Amino acid sequence: MKPVSLGTKIAAFVLSVSLTNVNAQTTDALHVPSPDWREQIIYFVMLDRFNDGDAGNNNQGAGEYDPKRNSHYSGGDIPGLTNKISYIKNLGATAVWITPPVANQWWSPSVQYSGYHGYWAENLMAVDKHYGSLGDMQNLSRRLHGQGMYLVQDIVVNHMGNYFSYDPKHWNAQNPAQGYKSEAAPGPSQQPFNRNDARDPAQAREAIYHWTPDIRDFTDPTQEHDWQMAGLDDINTENPRVREALRRSYGYWIREAGVDAFRVDTAFYVPQDYFRDFLYAEDPEQPGILRVAEATGRRNFHVFGEGFGIDKPFEETQSRKIESFVRSAEGQPLMPAMINFPLYGTGIDIFAKGHPTREMRHRIEAMMRVHESPHLMPSFVDNHDVDRFLANGSASALQQNLLLIMTLPGIPVIYYGTEQGLTEQRGAMFKTGFGSGGKDRFDENAPLYRTLQTMTALRKSNKVFTHGQPTVLKDSATGAGVLVYRMRHGKEDAMVLFNTADSPHLLENLATGRPAGSLWRTAYTLTPFASTLAVGGNGRLSAVLPPRAGIVLVPANGAAAKPTAAAALRIDPLPETVEGDTLEVRGRNGNAEPFQLAINDDLAQAVTVTPAADGRWQARLPIDSLAESREPHHVVAWQESRASASETRTFHIRRSWQTLLEYADPRGDDRGRSGVLRYPSDPSFGENHQGDIEHLSVQRAGNTLRVVLRLRSMTQFWNPPNGFDHVAVTAFLQLPEHAGGSTLMPQQNGSLPGGMRWHYRLRTHGWSNAWFSAEGADAANEGRISSPGAQVIANAEARTLTITVPAKALGNPASLSGIRLYLNTWDYDGGYRGLSPEGGGMIFGGDRTNGIKVLDETDVLVLP
Repeated sequence: MKPVSLGTKIAAFVLSVSLTNVNAQTTDALHVPSPDWREQIIYFVMLDRFNDGDAGNNNQGAGEYDPKRNSHYSGGDIPGLTNKISYIKNLGATAVWITPPVANQWWSPSVQYSGYHGYWAENLMAVDKHYGSLGDMQNLSRRLHGQGMYLVQDIVVNHMGNYFSYDPKHWNAQNPAQGYKSEAAPGPSQQPFNRNDARDPAQAREAIYHWTPDIRDFTDPTQEHDWQMAGLDDINTENPRVREALRRSYGYWIREAGVDAFRVDTAFYVPQDYFRDFLYAEDPEQPGILRVAEATGRRNFHVFGEGFGIDKPFEETQSRKIESFVRSAEGQPLMPAMINFPLYGTGIDIFAKGHPTREMRHRIEAMMRVHESPHLMPSFVDNHDVDRFLANGSASALQQNLLLIMTLPGIPVIYYGTEQGLTEQRGAMFKTGFGSGGKDRFDENAPLYRTLQTMTALRKSNKVFTHGQPTVLKDSATGAGVLVYRMRHGKEDAMVLFNTADSPHLLENLATGRPAGSLWRTAYTLTPFASTLAVGGNGRLSAVLPPRAGIVLVPANGAAAKPTAAAALRIDPLPETVEGDTLEVRGRNGNAEPFQLAINDDLAQAVTVTPAADGRWQARLPIDSLAESREPHHVVAWQESRASASETRTFHIRRSWQTLLEYADPRGDDRGRSGVLRYPSDPSFGENHQGDIEHLSVQRAGNTLRVVLRLRSMTQFWNPPNGFDHVAVTAFLQLPEHAGGSTLMPQQNGSLPGGMRWHYRLRTHGWSNAWFSAEGADAANEGRISSPGAQVIANAEARTLTITVPAKALGNPASLSGIRLYLNTWDYDGGYRGLSPEGGGMIFGGDRTNGIKVLDETDVLVLP
């Protein structure tokens, strides 16, 4: 069959990108009716980092402006965003979400960081001077409405800036003045939030704030709701005076600035029932937000909350917590939706890390079962609080994840710069801003920009993607591979096919529910693929999916010519459990033509078999690279000449872990190679010594490698999804008798000890882990993202990280013997944390010479 040309398909979709949303408002009015939010595509902008339209407002004289540093303001503003509306619209987005435009705390002395991001409010009813004016906000709203687009504003109801703190050693819940410390002056200028000094008995009694220290236990509901999150002053949302002030503050932006929707920051840290008041209050003076919006003609004002909860594979705990902010236990409506963090987490796992696609089957099914309105939940692949996808995954994996959120229920969100291939978490799009690389990033011919244009056009072309219901038809239980789901809406029908592996995989015997000979047309593809597929004589469909395929099929008219008779490919039953490095397989086919025998559908590792004249055959398959798993592995026979696949036969692998070496590291040597490094001065570091390595155990099972690392302490101050924070572990592996590699430790300002050269590298911390090969690595570049990667499991009680590296991640070596291994510790926050002679609240200190970012390190270890 003739492959579809990707270039032709891009051109076709770009041509149709403007033929969308025919019911959109095209007036420059400040107030317009709400859209159907299920049909929107949101572009998320961090105001300070997007575009600088007025250089005159960049520096407000508080020492807060320095575009060379991520911690400072860069200069982006509202006029700059307004100037780029056409760029955003041409991408296919229909709404723009902006970080909070409100007046912020410009500089926090204690953490040496600025409020450029917008989440440290000083006045909730004023535009920050760095961003512009109320008139600029109104102009942005009118201009968006004039293009049939909508404005989403980020809001915060949990906290203000970092104006006071408590020393937990001296804090007394019964005496708010005890342990109180003023962090910055002046404080908030807005009533009643300026009543923030607990040393004044009158202000303490008013209880505008919770007089509490930082959260220490995120599993304690009282701490989660009432204590400070990351040092930010926690607002007392149970106080009626506070509730009225918040309704007044945010109702203002709807009335005066023409905002069409709100995203609510840190929703988990506010009691769920607060949102009944915030959205539905009947106060005639300061009514609930949805009532304010309705008075402006917005009958479908959208409000979606942020709940940073990522479920582990096959779990739903965080999903159910997220849903508790949409509907109360009594069935009362709260917020219309929450952001779909669990879908984000599973997307990273299967596309970037090579996890089994069965995890996505469960996530999709749980999403539809747990959430009342999944179509209203914003979905995303990266944002300002997590690493850029491309910092942990490949460009092809990114495209697959984007296609997933464009074809599943939910409102796709594109984080600014994703379409330009940015890797810096909060890098600027304009050339004078932080992390821009010294150039503007608004290239409408950039490959990812063009790809996203085709995807947004695809989503808009058929309501099956915006209103449809998914059914998962196929998945891979043991690793990267095939994922297929079907979308249906009324009479509309589509199938979405993925191969998450970097090798061709077989899609075998897919039951499509359509009769033999019926056709499926390729409506979209990320890789060259057949223009049509025919359902086989058995009513099933089999095909080879290219590496990193992302394909959308829709029913086609007509029928195929009489298909070639299916081959009778039969595999004899296999043992239930197998040990050792090889698997004996036998069978008998209905013909003597050669065929391929593959494990887990991976055709790159398939063995070609030629049967005897009577069709009998036998083969020996290598299985030393397979790991023990909960789900069985399987074998399938594939005869491409007849597009025919056998039924699969399953087996389990039994592995026993063998300890290869144990390594003890001295306690208290986490002071760097110079011996004088200091942790950041913030109390969450310091005496905890999260970077102090104590012990290392290296084990093998087959050719799977496992490293168990014990640290001096393991903390969770910032509720990290990976279960540990304030430390990053970087591991380097050198394969024996392999040429190439690198001696440099990317972004750590140093080289490996002992003349070691690395071929593979792991960087893991509380929010992500990434696996790299040394291709393209240098002092600044981390190398080439590789998949599958390592699995990392934290056990805070035991203070251990268990790092499991599958054989495929190492290129399926014949043996692990002779591998050289080296690990070190530091911390990571969108990059390896800063280091200076003086140090600071969030900066390591003490080094006045080489600036090597290593706290503690192992020797170079050689596996026996």
